[in-house]
Amino acid sequence: MSELSSLKEKEIKISRFIDLEKNKSQFYTNIFLEKEHIVIKTPFTIKRSENNNTDMNLKIERFDLTKYIYLVDY
Repeated sequence: MSELSSLKEKEIKISRFIDLEKNKSQFYTNIFLEKEHIVIKTPFTIKRSENNNTDMNLKIERFDLTKYIYLVDY
């Protein structure tokens, strides 16, 4: 496991974009950490479960941006 350097020593490059997960018909807003190839996906809409609790469905996963088509870069 590598140690994280302080922010003063390391510049973090991020991209933000919107994508669609077709099989779930769910739109996500994404924060992509370029150097680490990690994306943090947050759904636009929050689904409520049967007991009325919110289900955030936040996803953090390894991601290669060059392999996908995204809708909007912002």
